[in-house]
Amino acid sequence: MLEPNGPLPPEIYWRRRALAIGGAIVVLLLVVWLINSLRGGGDSETDPAAASSSLTTPVSISPTASGSSTSSGGSGGSGGGGGGAAAAGGEASSGTSGSSAASSSGASSSAAPSGQPVAAGQCPDQSLAIKVAADKPTYLPGEEPSFTTVVTNIGTTPCERDLGSSLQQVLVYTIDGAVRLWSNIDCFPQSAADARTLAAGEQAQFTVKWSAKTSAPDCLTQPEPQRDPVGPGAYTVVGQLGQLRSAPEPFNLS
Repeated sequence: MLEPNGPLPPEIYWRRRALAIGGAIVVLLLVVWLINSLRGGGDSETDPAAASSSLTTPVSISPTASGSSTSSGGSGGSGGGGGGAAAAGGEASSGTSGSSAASSSGASSSAAPSGQPVAAGQCPDQSLAIKVAADKPTYLPGEEPSFTTVVTNIGTTPCERDLGSSLQQVLVYTIDGAVRLWSNIDCFPQSAADARTLAAGEQAQFTVKWSAKTSAPDCLTQPEPQRDPVGPGAYTVVGQLGQLRSAPEPFNLS
C-alpha cells in the first residue's frame, strides 16, 4: 500500500506525500500556538486588576495647639454683659479703625499682642478655650462685619474669670497673618470688669462689629487718628482673652 502506483515516477508521489505531511504539521502547530496565545492573553488581562488593589494610608490631622476650636462659631451674642456689650456698641456706632496704620501698626502673627496676665485665684488659661468667627463668610460693600467670641470653661470644675472687654480683643489680620489691621480696643478701650463664674463646660458669648476700617494701638493718643477703609479681599479674625488666643478664622470682603 505504501508503494506509489501511477504513471509518474515514484519520486513524484513521495514528494507529494512529504509536502502533505509537512503542511499538516504546520497547520497543527499554528492551531496550538493560537490556543496558547488566547490563554496567555486572558491571564495577562487579570494581572492589572490584581495589581490595582492597593492600601491607602489614612491621613491624620493634629488638633491645633491653641485653646480654641476652629469651627465657625455661632453669631448673635448672648449676653456679653457689662464691658463686653459696651465694647461691641462702641465699635458698631463709631466704625473704629485706624489707617495706613495697617503698615505701622501691622505685626506678624508670631508677634501676637501681649495680653494681661491672669489675676491670682482666677481660671488659668489652661482651663479655658476661646474661639471667634464672623457671622457670615462674605460681606458686601457697605456691610459691617460682625464677630462673635465664645469663651468656654473646658476644665472639670467651676472657676471665675474676669471677661471684661478691657481683657478681650478681637483682631483682624491679612489672610497670611502678617499685618494687623484692626483691634476693637484700639479706639474704644473699656475698663469695666466683668467677673463671671463659669461652670464646667459653660460658655460666655460676646459680639462686636467692625466698620471695615483700619486702626492702630495709638488711636487714642492721635488728635485725628487716620482710619483707612479696608479693600476687598480675604482676611482672618482672631480672638484674645488676656494671653489666650484663638485660632484664626477666615472671612471675605467683596
